[in-house]
Formats: sequence, structure tokens, C-alpha cells
Amino acid sequence: MFRLKRRHREAEDFDFDGSTEALFDEIQALTERNRDAPDPETERRVLRLRHLAGIRLLDDAPADPAFAEPDAARLPESDGLPDIPAAELTPELLRAGILRDGCLLVRGLVPREAAEALAAGIDRAFREREQGEAAAPGWYEEFEPHPRFGELTGRQWIQDGGGVLAIDSPTLSFEMVELFQSAGVPRLAAGYLGEPALISVQKTTLRKAEPSVPGAWHQDGMFMGPVRSLNLWLALSHCGDEAPGLDIVPRRLDAFAATGTDEAMLDYQVSQRAAEEAAGGVAIVRPVFEPGDAVFFDEMCLHQTASEPSMPNPRYAIENWFFGGSAFPPEYFPFAV
Repeated sequence: MFRLKRRHREAEDFDFDGSTEALFDEIQALTERNRDAPDPETERRVLRLRHLAGIRLLDDAPADPAFAEPDAARLPESDGLPDIPAAELTPELLRAGILRDGCLLVRGLVPREAAEALAAGIDRAFREREQGEAAAPGWYEEFEPHPRFGELTGRQWIQDGGGVLAIDSPTLSFEMVELFQSAGVPRLAAGYLGEPALISVQKTTLRKAEPSVPGAWHQDGMFMGPVRSLNLWLALSHCGDEAPGLDIVPRRLDAFAATGTDEAMLDYQVSQRAAEEAAGGVAIVRPVFEPGDAVFFDEMCLHQTASEPSMPNPRYAIENWFFGGSAFPPEYFPFAV
């Protein structure tokens, strides 16, 4: 894979002498400036400072945070997954949904128009990646983490799966964080986790899933270890019937399903039969999403990409994991939102 000449590996790229509060004030000031006059260099600086802020929050993580207290009384009954309007979403309701159904389906988390605009941006980021050194500034630039971390790897695997790391597009990363903040997602995630919510550079992907991409049942906890997590899967296009969506086992699993059996080829992969057994008589669901709809779950949720070769359209989505700094995966790099 090509390497861009613009690099961010020097420690001084991440220097900030002020307090953590002052650091967030600087991020906010740069964010407001970029809203008024978008500029790739400002977006790059915001990325570096958010990475630095993530490191500080990681180093100052609380010792014993508590998840939100589940509000089971407000969780609707449903034969499948209940639809929760975004306006009713709280950390307590989210916790109740994950503990009962393994996930929570939220309608209209972000405006449809904003979701579709970000989907169009993903297409452009893919095109700019193919341009190599000639890529338009801000659209595809391989990010170099702080020197305390190792090299950011796995880009070819992400590309082969129809994705681009959000961190490798300063322009789209800026738009993604703006979208999250306008929907109150960072505040929601922090309330759920009981501590500041950090996203992982390696687990925040802007995805275009083609119908030919097969699904594989899995629980992300199998390869993340003991974590405090919250996944946000945000649809940026209509999907689930005419484009790949998600198959979900809609019940809380407190243990990992059997892996590597039947047709499952990988050591973390769950077979169809094992997924059905884990469902325990509850019907597996395949929701239909509109742009801006979302599903939240944690590392124990059993799910797979729901794709059929006969589907006529690709699916655009953000696949993002929030982690509490108290149990942040050591192999991942933090980014504050």
C-alpha cells in the first residue's frame, strides 16, 4: 500500500502544554473555525488533538466505574426488537435493552440527509484512496499515531472488507464526530459506561458492504478481551432487504457461543446451527434500516453481516466501538469525541 508524504509520527505533532480542559477548549475552538471555513489542515490538527485527548483520558481513567442503572420499566415488549425513537433514548434505557435483548434498535438517531451525505463522502474517500499521492487533501491520508503506540496496521484487511478507517480521512472524521455530537452520542456513551467514552482508531470504520460480502456469526468479545464497550452501528443507507444489513440474535448472552464448528472456518466464527442454538428459541432478526437508524450493542452480542448475492445495492454504515478507559483494549489506539 502506498504511503503519503504527509506524516504525523513526530511527537511534537501531538504536543499540547495546557491542561486536559484547555486541550478540549482548543479542540472546540478549532472545530468551530472549521465549521465556518473547512480546511484540511485544521481537520488534521483536530484529529491529532483528539488522539492526544484520548491518551490523557486513558491515562486518567477511573478505577471502578459503574454502568448505567437499567431502566427496564421503560423498555417496550416486542416479538422481535422494539423500535426506540431517538428522542426517548437514555443511558438507562440503552442498558436495559442490551441486558434483555442483547442490543437496542434506535430509529432516526441522526437526520436522514446527514447520513446520506456521509455515505456519499465514503464513496469519495474510496476514490481518493485509489489516487495515491494525488489524493485530494483531507480525503485520504494515512494517520500516524502518537509515538507511544506502534504502527497502525490492518488497512489492507479493512479495504478488502469494503471499508476505510475513519482516522485516515480527516474530512470525514470531522463530519463523523460532528454527526455523533449533534445526536448526543458521546454523552449517551459516557452515561452508559459510567466514564468518558473513547473510540478506537482501529475499530471505527466507514463501510460500503457489497451484497457479495458473506456474513460470519461472531461476538466481538472473542477477540477484544475483557473490555467495557458500546458498539454503535449506524446505517447511512437503506439496508436489510435490498442491501446488506445485520442478522442479530435478540437476547442477552452472558457466555460465548461455540466457535469453529460445522461450516465455521475461523476460531472466532460461530456456525449457523450454533447461532440458532444460542438464540434459545428466540427468532433471529434482520431489521430493515433507513439512513440514520442505528443499533447499539456490546461485545457479547451475536451478530453477522446479513447479505445475499441477489441484493441489488451496497450498504453504507459507520461501524464504531466506544470503550471505557478503565478497560480499554491494550492493542488499540484511543481517540476522544
